[in-house]
Amino acid sequence: MKGSFLLLSTTVAFQCLVFGGKDKRPKPSPFNQGYVSNALGTDESWWQFRGPRGDGHAAAVNLPKNWNESKNVTWKTAIHDRGFSSPVIWGKQIWLTTATEDGRKLFGVCVDKNTGKILYDLHLFDVENPQAITPENSYASPTPVIEQGRVFLHFGTYGTACVDTANGKVMWTRRDLNCDHEKGAGPASSPMLIGNKMVVHVDGRDVQYIIALDTATGKTVWKTPRSLDYSKIPVHHRKAYSMPFLAPRGNGHQLVSPAGRGLYSYNPKTGKELWRMRHRGWSVAPRPIYGQGLIFATVDRDRPELWAIRPDGNGDVTDTHIVWSEARGMPQRCSPLLVDDLLYLVNRGGIATCLEAKTGKLIWKKRLKGGYSASPIYAKGRIYLFNESASATILRPGRKFEVIATNILASQPLLATPAVDGNAFIIRTGHHLYRIEDD
Repeated sequence: MKGSFLLLSTTVAFQCLVFGGKDKRPKPSPFNQGYVSNALGTDESWWQFRGPRGDGHAAAVNLPKNWNESKNVTWKTAIHDRGFSSPVIWGKQIWLTTATEDGRKLFGVCVDKNTGKILYDLHLFDVENPQAITPENSYASPTPVIEQGRVFLHFGTYGTACVDTANGKVMWTRRDLNCDHEKGAGPASSPMLIGNKMVVHVDGRDVQYIIALDTATGKTVWKTPRSLDYSKIPVHHRKAYSMPFLAPRGNGHQLVSPAGRGLYSYNPKTGKELWRMRHRGWSVAPRPIYGQGLIFATVDRDRPELWAIRPDGNGDVTDTHIVWSEARGMPQRCSPLLVDDLLYLVNRGGIATCLEAKTGKLIWKKRLKGGYSASPIYAKGRIYLFNESASATILRPGRKFEVIATNILASQPLLATPAVDGNAFIIRTGHHLYRIEDD
């Protein structure tokens, strides 16, 4: 997870670079056109929250099994101030955000993935009167999203910046995507890329909408208000901290978008609402995923419930499209992981659960040590679960609970979901960024 409420950024975007008014747009990849592949290429970048498809799957074939502060650490780089955003990677660059503890200064940091050297440390925004937040969140919790030539650094209501990755210069900014998360909460929803659009949620106590910006200019392409009547809903139940996910719909695709008291689906090209579901929850954080013909989405924070949803339908489908649901031990923060026909989940209290994806049948449930905010990662026969004290439990996926190994970096906070680069983990802790790989 990228902070207290975040989980939260699913298509690879090779977008336009505009030079001297001439549009030089590379031909979109199949991902960029909305194609969802079941195969991961080994050269794919970790360009968004939870990787190339946004589902926690990595193409790595030899991620490390054992590490600590003195073993298999290629480099360790101090990151100033405070942030829970996850790292994203393109080419040789790693990008993440950070902020002063009082939220008055917001930064984007770029690190060389091979050496750990800081390439850019950009002071992007000043904030005159930031709202107070809980110690469990930061003012730099939304995860950036990156493409060829551009990185998008988002701080929720406090600002969004597009930066040229070749020279560190700001290409455009937006500071009008404002909402009230109330004292103690703070921003957390991460952006995602779809073709030449950057899409992000704005779900506060005062306004609730989803918006798409042109990646080259930052101008609004479409903006769609949430269709529920929030005037009749308590103000603190109108908030959410999740991000959208691209899922199939017939021969096309849809944006599955969790919000306060509702789960929505939109046409990614136009922003038109396709369907919605009502739920009782608010401050929703986990990002949905898709597989086995179903959408899997978590609703609510206080009493989290996982829904398995048919991806078709129109209008209000609350009473018709929930295939199964589960409310016992479901995650408040961590997004679900689907490997073959099984779902793996871990809640804040360390309860790990395995469910049959098509039916919701319980396969196993075990307690792990510590609390969990980071979402799980899968790569070649291993599931990696990182707790909030920088301890990682590695499981073998399957119908039998099996621990392969446990590892810990010197006890320190870890709330950001790690990234994967080749056969290495890029891990962000409270004050450092690590590259961990086998010697």
